[in-house]
Amino acid sequence: MFERLADQDFAYLTTTGRRTGKAHTIEIWFGLHDGRVYLLSGGGDRADWVQNVRKTPRVRVRIGTQTASARARVVRAGTKEDEIARRLLDAKYQGWREGRRLSSWARNALPVAIELP
Repeated sequence: MFERLADQDFAYLTTTGRRTGKAHTIEIWFGLHDGRVYLLSGGGDRADWVQNVRKTPRVRVRIGTQTASARARVVRAGTKEDEIARRLLDAKYQGWREGRRLSSWARNALPVAIELP
């Protein structure tokens, strides 16, 4: 359902506020791979949306005209999935190509995966 929307510029992620319980929506860069939406948090664990996801993993994601409720999780460091997320987003937004070094953003950001239904 979402794969055809991979070229969209932004996704809209709605999390539940860890303190308020209210919905919070952000516009964020994304990549799609194997039925997952990948995001990179430049603020790492300090980002509000990441802290919200850690407390309540149930999120809503909208890309183009498609919206889904899903479960988000922080990607485990040093895994193949970690590498995929970083390369995917760096290629889409920073022009990364095989054989080149990842941008500072992609190397240092925290990858988050959203499992689409």
